[in-house]
Amino acid sequence: MKKVILDLAVTLDGFIEGPNGEIDWCIMDDDMDFDGFLSTIDTIFYGRASYDAWGNFQPDMDVSQAEKMLWNEVHSKNKFVFSHQNRQDDKASFISSDIVNKVTEIKKQGEKDIWLYGGASLIKTFIQSNLIDIYRISIHPIALGNGKPLFEDLKERLELNLIKTNIFKSGVVQLIYEAKNKTTN
Repeated sequence: MKKVILDLAVTLDGFIEGPNGEIDWCIMDDDMDFDGFLSTIDTIFYGRASYDAWGNFQPDMDVSQAEKMLWNEVHSKNKFVFSHQNRQDDKASFISSDIVNKVTEIKKQGEKDIWLYGGASLIKTFIQSNLIDIYRISIHPIALGNGKPLFEDLKERLELNLIKTNIFKSGVVQLIYEAKNKTTN
C-alpha cells in the first residue's frame, strides 16, 4: 500500500511558517535531490489555501530550465484537495468529508507514494488522525521566535522511528521518520 509522506521544511525552533505565513527562510540546495523525491510519488494532498496558492503555480519565464521542469513534474501528479468547499476543478479532486476513509481508498490506488503538501491545518488534521506514514522533516538553520508550529495541539504523543538522516551543504538537516504504529511494507 502507498504511504503518505509529509515532506516539510521546519525552522530550528519548530515553525513551518512565520507569523504572517512567511516561507522566505526555506533553502533549496541542489544536493537535496528533490527531483528524486518527486519520482517516488504519484499523488499530492493539498489543503484548499495551499492548492489555490501552489497547486497550479507557474514560475516566471526567466527561471532556470531545471525549475520549469520541477514544476512540470509537480503538476503531472494526481492532486487531491481537502476542503470544506466542494468545487469542480479539472486539475484536482476535492474531498470535503470522510477524510480517513478517502485517504485509505487513495492509498490503495497506483504504485507510488503520496506527498502530503499541506497547509498547516491539513497537516494538523493528518497528524491527529494518524494518517502520516513517513515524516521527512528538513530542519533549516534559522530560528523565527514565533509562527505556525508543526506539532500543534497534539492529543497524544507521537512516537517515531528514525530511519534516515541527510545533511546538506547549506546546513539543512533532514530527518526521516516512520510512525511507530505503522508497519513497513
